[in-house]
Amino acid sequence: MSRLAAKTLVLTTPLPLTQHPAAVYLDGLADGSRPTMRQALDAIARLLTNNQCDAITLNWAALRYQNTAAIRTALMKRYAPATANKMLCALRRVLKEALRLDLMDATDYAHAVDFPSVAVKKGLRGRALSQDEIAALFQVCVDDATPTGARDAALIAILRGAGLRRAEAVNLDLKDFNASRGQLEVRDGKGGKDRTVYLSSVASALVEDWLVVRGLSPGPLLCPIRKGGRVERRRMTPQAVLLIVQKRANEALVAAFSPHDFRRTFCSDLLDAGTDIVTVQKLAGHASPVTTAKYDRRGEETKRKAVERLEIPYTRRG
Repeated sequence: MSRLAAKTLVLTTPLPLTQHPAAVYLDGLADGSRPTMRQALDAIARLLTNNQCDAITLNWAALRYQNTAAIRTALMKRYAPATANKMLCALRRVLKEALRLDLMDATDYAHAVDFPSVAVKKGLRGRALSQDEIAALFQVCVDDATPTGARDAALIAILRGAGLRRAEAVNLDLKDFNASRGQLEVRDGKGGKDRTVYLSSVASALVEDWLVVRGLSPGPLLCPIRKGGRVERRRMTPQAVLLIVQKRANEALVAAFSPHDFRRTFCSDLLDAGTDIVTVQKLAGHASPVTTAKYDRRGEETKRKAVERLEIPYTRRG
């Protein structure tokens, strides 16, 4: 962006947060989504203004098609398609708030949001983990006879056993875990939705082992641990989950994977086991079974065997 263009996009007078389109948009998000989308808007603001603005100091209502088209091109060059589209979605939502707040007229808004999403290649990124890899990850945690080992085993049990997103895992409180039923209450998940999920008896036992170390006082279920093994009764961050998974993968000699790959494995394994897609959708918290279907790795043989189970009330003559 030119310096002249950047200057015109800088707010000269601060707006009340109730009248600021970015602030209004962010305030309407779930707690787990807000930090990520704030980072996205900050990145867009910096690109638009040569690092002069962040999400709050940018004059979003001044954006026009030439600005949004240029930012789409810049994001497409810097980020993976899925990430770029998530950022562009945030941009569209902020501009919609600018329209609703009467900061933009309808024509300028229509032109500003008239840009296509970035093309995404078909198929899923990431991978599913094998049973041997998962066993190796648990083993390095169990071999670590410290509070950190118990915490990490519980974390992996939750990610693998319940298919939670990392933001959902760190958002769990002690009260959300019912040991007798192996039940977890996921609150304010993606899209602000709540859901109930379940852990196997083994996964539930690993969480209970962690609670012996953590204690039963109210607060976050999963907590940071300081040097010396002292448990801090505060919430972990999604970034901390990523670092823990990377550390344990390195120790277990497991090829690189992301926390979300536990979720892929969860969905794929349930579908492989014959669980109906609607049940998997509900457990995973997907908005549509179409998303869940992307995790179905069953081949043609599975479909052939399924049809063989259909009863046809007919006896062939001869």
